Amino acid sequence: MDNQKEERTSNVLNEEEMEETEKAQEEKVIEEQQENADEQLENVEETEVDTEKERAEKERAEKERIEAELKELNERFLRVQADYDNFRKRTKAEKEAAAKYRSQSLAEQLLPVLDNFERALSVETTNEESKSILQGVEMVYRQFLEALKQEDIEEVEAYGVPFDPNKHQAVMQEKSEEHEPGIVLEVLQKGYRLKDRVIRPAMVKVNE
Repeated sequence: MDNQKEERTSNVLNEEEMEETEKAQEEKVIEEQQENADEQLENVEETEVDTEKERAEKERAEKERIEAELKELNERFLRVQADYDNFRKRTKAEKEAAAKYRSQSLAEQLLPVLDNFERALSVETTNEESKSILQGVEMVYRQFLEALKQEDIEEVEAYGVPFDPNKHQAVMQEKSEEHEPGIVLEVLQKGYRLKDRVIRPAMVKVNE
C-alpha cells in the first residue's frame, strides 16, 4: 500500500518536473523569438537609416548637378548677351560712320578732277579768248568747291603751319632761316578732309 502511494507521488512529481521543463523551454523559445524579432527590427531600422542617407546623398548630388548646370547656362547667357551687345554697338557705330562719311568714296574720285581744275587755272595767258575760257573754268571750279563744302569736304590747312603727320605727307625738306624747323614751306598737292577724317593728306615741303 505504501509502495503504491509512493509510486503515485513519484509520478506526480515527474509530471510536475516535465511541465516545468516544458514551460522553461517554451519561455526560452519565446525569449529567443523576441530577441530575433528585436534584432530584425534593429536591422530594419538600420536599413531605413542607410536608405535615408543614400537618398539624402543622391538628392544633394542632384542638387549640386542642377546648380552647376544653371551656373554654366547663366554664364553662357551672359557671354551671348555681351556678344550681342558688342555686335549691336559695332553695327550702330558702323552705320553712323557710313552715314557720316557717305561722301568719302565719291570725294576721293573727284579730288583728281579738282587737281586738274587747279592746274588749268594756274596757266598764264594773255589771249583774251583764253582768259574768257579760264574765267568760265574758274566759275565751275568755285561751284565745285562749294558743292564739296556742302558735304563737309574742305582743304586741309598746310602752308605755314607745323608739320602734322596726321594731316601732311612730307615729300621734301629744305633749310630756311625765315621759318622755324618743322614748318611747312610749300604745298605740292592739297590735302582734304571729310568732317573730322583726313581723306587725303597734303603733300608738302618741310623746313629742316
